[in-house]
Amino acid sequence: MIADPQRWNLLEQLGRSDRTVGELVDLIDKPQNLVSYHLGELRTAGLVSCRRSAADRRDTYYRANLLACCDSLATVGSALHGGVKLHRNRPEPPDRVTKSSRPRVLFLCTGNSSRSQMAEAMIRSSTNGAIDARSAGSHPRPVHQNAVRVMAERGIDISSHESKHLRRFARVRFDRVITLCDKVREICPEFPGVGSTAHWSMADPASEGSTDDERYAAFVRVADELEWRIEFVTSELLAEQGGK
Repeated sequence: MIADPQRWNLLEQLGRSDRTVGELVDLIDKPQNLVSYHLGELRTAGLVSCRRSAADRRDTYYRANLLACCDSLATVGSALHGGVKLHRNRPEPPDRVTKSSRPRVLFLCTGNSSRSQMAEAMIRSSTNGAIDARSAGSHPRPVHQNAVRVMAERGIDISSHESKHLRRFARVRFDRVITLCDKVREICPEFPGVGSTAHWSMADPASEGSTDDERYAAFVRVADELEWRIEFVTSELLAEQGGK
């Protein structure tokens, strides 16, 4: 499936950030019909998925299913030879980290009440502070109680967290700025000296479900997705830092 250079290129782009078809056309410099065809093949193989944009329903964001890619590549290795074993790259946080040397990442969504708060807390917890994570929103709202509950069940306390406006970090330099909301991506300002940006197109759990159980389940789904996304971006940031 990914021996085709176009599909490999698309998967590489989508592994870094969720993208629309138009963006992928520009990035790989290929016609839209060809890009759409290969995206369809990757979706059929389960290596790529998509969701409708919350900012513009005419757009669709595509993303790489990195866990499925890992499983498929591991299967290929063992099929090639019994002695070939592939594993996910999981750099361990350094034993000693100075404040000035830590990678800095900023997570943004609309309300800074759930998605970005959860992402900030997860990356801080999983790296023991080796990554300096912050979060903010374009229209801050109080931290959602379901977000507090879901994170508490994962052993992380965000009950004392406060929502912040993205203006607070307008003059702060980050190694990575990640938008988790399609609407915020459209209005995200330029941050000084940003190493790179990425977009994770994730539904707002607070707007899903009609019963308490359904609404809570939406937060669980978001937390589950954030966990695997955080794992990959953490590995990338720590590996980049180790190479400096």
